[in-house]
Amino acid sequence: MPDLEYEQAAIKAGHKLIAGVDEAGRGPLAGPVSAAAVILPKGYSHPLLDDSKKLSEKKRELIYEDIVSDKRIRWAHSFAESDEVDTINVLKATHAAMARAVKQLGEPSVYALIDGLPVKNFPFESEGIVKGDGKSLSIAAASIIAKVTRDRKMLEYAEQFPEYGFERHKGYGTKFHLEALRKHGPVSIHRQSFAPVAQLSLKLD
Repeated sequence: MPDLEYEQAAIKAGHKLIAGVDEAGRGPLAGPVSAAAVILPKGYSHPLLDDSKKLSEKKRELIYEDIVSDKRIRWAHSFAESDEVDTINVLKATHAAMARAVKQLGEPSVYALIDGLPVKNFPFESEGIVKGDGKSLSIAAASIIAKVTRDRKMLEYAEQFPEYGFERHKGYGTKFHLEALRKHGPVSIHRQSFAPVAQLSLKLD
């Protein structure tokens, strides 16, 4: 289970405010990348909080409500929409969304613990922690915010584009989604630069 070891090490190193940063939705063919930043209070604990990928949707929703309703917790969120992903590529769009989320915390001196590899030229002091959502409680909290916020957005898109079944797969390239793409073609939230979408425009012999 994640804990506050990385946060405490950063504080010992002289940093006063520590934010966990994570994303959800880098891999799907449709919808935004979702990024979140979370500053937990000193000594924070939660009996269920873990890497969002290890939790059921019901547990994620419960933890999300606990986080956003806790006045001691500071958090922020940002989307990188599909057009941004297509323009600058998914990795750069993810890092840009992460940076926006941290900036929205309103703390220029915040130190960011980022899930994954170190992010070059990140506009805040930071370190990358591979599989950090299973190690750092702050990153785990950010993973919940990012995932739940994105899933809710995809449910809105499911109503707007009912033929694609976004409520079922949240934009990932499942068999159902690929069949819907072949039948109906891409819509505005599809990532045109991703191969399964881009290849629809190719003329096949």
